[in-house]
Amino acid sequence: MKKSFLVLMLTIIVSAASCSFTTKMDGDPDKDRILIDLITYVLSKGHYDAKDINDDFSKEVFTDYIDALDPLKRYFYQSDIEEFKKFETLIDDQIRDKEILFFNLTYDRLQERMRQARALYKEILDKPFNFEKEEVINTNYEKLPYASDKAEMKNRWRLQLKFNALSSYYDKIDEQVDSITKNKDYKRKTGVVLEKESRDITKTSLKEYFEFADDLERKDWFSIYINSIVEEFDPHTFYFAPQDKDRFDIAMSGKLEGIGARLQKKNDNVKIIEIISGGPAWRGNKVEVGDLIMKVKQEDEQEPVSIVGMRLDDAVSLIKGPKGTKVTLTIKKVDGTIDNIDIIRDVVELEETYAKSSTVKKNDKTFGVINLPKFYFNMQDYNQRNAAKDVKQEIIRLKEENMEGLVIDLRDNGGGSLQTVVDIAGLFIDKGPIVQVKTKGESPEVLSDKDRNVLWDGPLVILVNELSASASEILAAAMQDYKRAIIIGSKQTYGKGTVQNVMDLNRWMRSNDFGDLGALKLTTQKFYRVNGGSTQLEGVKSDVVVPDRYSYIDIGEKDQENPLPWDKIPAADYELWDGYIDFEQTITNSKARMAANEQLKLIEENAKWVREKRDVKKYSLNYSEYKANIMLNEKQAERFDKLNKYVTNLSFESLPYEKNLMKKDSILEEKRKRWHKSLSKDVYIEEALSVLEDMKINNIRKAKNPLTIKN
Repeated sequence: MKKSFLVLMLTIIVSAASCSFTTKMDGDPDKDRILIDLITYVLSKGHYDAKDINDDFSKEVFTDYIDALDPLKRYFYQSDIEEFKKFETLIDDQIRDKEILFFNLTYDRLQERMRQARALYKEILDKPFNFEKEEVINTNYEKLPYASDKAEMKNRWRLQLKFNALSSYYDKIDEQVDSITKNKDYKRKTGVVLEKESRDITKTSLKEYFEFADDLERKDWFSIYINSIVEEFDPHTFYFAPQDKDRFDIAMSGKLEGIGARLQKKNDNVKIIEIISGGPAWRGNKVEVGDLIMKVKQEDEQEPVSIVGMRLDDAVSLIKGPKGTKVTLTIKKVDGTIDNIDIIRDVVELEETYAKSSTVKKNDKTFGVINLPKFYFNMQDYNQRNAAKDVKQEIIRLKEENMEGLVIDLRDNGGGSLQTVVDIAGLFIDKGPIVQVKTKGESPEVLSDKDRNVLWDGPLVILVNELSASASEILAAAMQDYKRAIIIGSKQTYGKGTVQNVMDLNRWMRSNDFGDLGALKLTTQKFYRVNGGSTQLEGVKSDVVVPDRYSYIDIGEKDQENPLPWDKIPAADYELWDGYIDFEQTITNSKARMAANEQLKLIEENAKWVREKRDVKKYSLNYSEYKANIMLNEKQAERFDKLNKYVTNLSFESLPYEKNLMKKDSILEEKRKRWHKSLSKDVYIEEALSVLEDMKINNIRKAKNPLTIKN
């Protein structure tokens, strides 16, 4: 894959050499125009299935962009849309001409409409709502027409704000009933007082919403416009503004350099909402959740910078910094005192990103469970910590505990590095192809495990669901094609069979007066199973299908806009794993158990019920009817209470190395307790362990001639 990508990059660079992307273009140093021109050029040259930028393309961009700006149709009027429509088939021309007239028009109009909405919501919330009036709100925004005039727009806002306030009003009445029940001396509040309090809550929520909107700069809205263009190519092609690129890198690597705290903007203040275990702030033990950061001073500066009222992204940029540097924070403590706290920045590892494992005993047998949230890696240096290295280490540790079977949990794993998939798959087979990768116009490249060493040759089960995507699907598919593991989970996984590469846009510029231009995540390849089939759209079909909460919700690749099609290529040469003597019978036994499992039947009923409730688009704004509907829903939901009460007799335990860490880290200890409690109530884990028990290993496997699949 690396070779194919380098060839692609070279092709684009050679082509771009004659295009002279600079910050001076026709005398107009406009960064927006440069971004549009550069991004569409890279798309046309580098995308796996580049689209023609024509009138049809323009129409699709127009629709998606307007929807992205105003999805609830609470800002633009029908007259605005009609005015915008003169550009409906001209966006392609504007792209070619490096013009942004359409964006300028929509941006200016949106800012105007948002200013009007600020005044509108305050005016509406200054007056009491009548919760006895018979009114209905329709939340099917997709089919809702745009407001024709100010009166209609005001009524639209009124209905939405009333709906929000009604929810708070119901909660407050419910809370008051509980308070009266528990305390006979509780002073009852009148309905008038509770109604005003519910409006105040709604007013505060809207105030915070518009404060967030105020923090957005023109460049943030322009990113929405760019992504409305690039996402027409496929759902996974995406433009990253500079700070978004930083977040993407952190998500992929699970690491950042800074103080180790998660921050939130609250009423012009930057609030600490979490201290990351093991980070500098945690080690220093001088800041705590709830503290407000007022000022930031770098070690080479004389005066601190106030961050009160500053955009959160800008504040975070000041607080973050390279490992080993010092930052001084002026903190307003929870008790109101002010303190200056020095913190030496360091590499912060986001523990929840990484693989974790546990042992569990069942019928005197010890099994291992590895949860892998994503296939993480360092985008600058693959040799640093990555998913493959960690999974390997966890397997070694589990083997030291005499593990007799292994479950790898890939549920909700959205993917990551393809190379880590190859490395992980190689831990379970002698050698052979793991995935085929195809660049447009080239023959498929086979990525193989070339190491004959097998770290784990015992029973293996992989858990998946509808949110197991991309790299998760490749690992599950490879183990399924080799008959190395039994796949338990949803009818099919997510169905993302494409490969993306992140291109730094700054590298195309001869000179750059505008600073960081960001990056483009670009679909450059498709990957295929070793049997030749694509996972695109179809995903991986589980060997044992079990219902879950996502079973009736449209969340897969096939439900996204502009997905690439499914196709097939010839199979690679690979040898079936012949380490089991009862593979198919084990699957049959599991299917029978699952079909008779009352917990799974209830889970499926619940999934259908949730889908039914999601499809409801009309709600009464009359309190009595609203309350009756909630009580009906609660009554219907009572039959699903058993889902949370389900427990197994399984007990999960951390490995010795982690127990030693817990002696110094109570946060880690609490996280593992929650995870183990969740596992003990998990019917899917329970069945995975039963499958491991059933699987019989062929102890003379290596003496047999392997069965070879030829294309």
